[in-house]
Amino acid sequence: MSRVGRMPIAIPAGVTVDIAENNHVTVKGPKGTLEKSLPVEMTIDKDGETIEVKRPNDLKKMKSLHGLTRSLLANMVTGVTDGYEKKLEVNGVGYRATKQGKKLVLNLGYSHPVEMEDPEGLETKVEGNVITVSGIDKEKVGQFAAEIRDKRRPEPYKGKGIKYADEVIRRKVGKAGKK
Repeated sequence: MSRVGRMPIAIPAGVTVDIAENNHVTVKGPKGTLEKSLPVEMTIDKDGETIEVKRPNDLKKMKSLHGLTRSLLANMVTGVTDGYEKKLEVNGVGYRATKQGKKLVLNLGYSHPVEMEDPEGLETKVEGNVITVSGIDKEKVGQFAAEIRDKRRPEPYKGKGIKYADEVIRRKVGKAGKK
């Protein structure tokens, strides 16, 4: 059995989970509503305050889908109750991030400022050199944070660029001078 797939998902108070045909799941909570079509092969049972995911057989594909389906469901429940956020740090002389309405404006040493529009359902905040991306969909939050980071990835010599707050940049030694 999949260790992840076997664990039941607790439904907190104030959250409703509807399972329609073909495993189309709708999760409503205090922060919003999420919908997702999960793999049809899995059986999703809702009994009272818990959800369990069961698989039809022990084929390799079913084993991998078992854990995936359970994780996606758990992420949806967590998203509508607590939400998700990713923090990014802007490091470098003259590198700045500012917010103009729903636009994130990044000055990253290019000849022009990079402007990024907040996607639907996501919010970005800037405090000093820290950008915070928050929303209820874990996948969208992670994707948008990765797109921001891609505008100027951290380089290994001085550490300039945009990095995740918990990311550690492996530094390299620059070229040695004459002796």
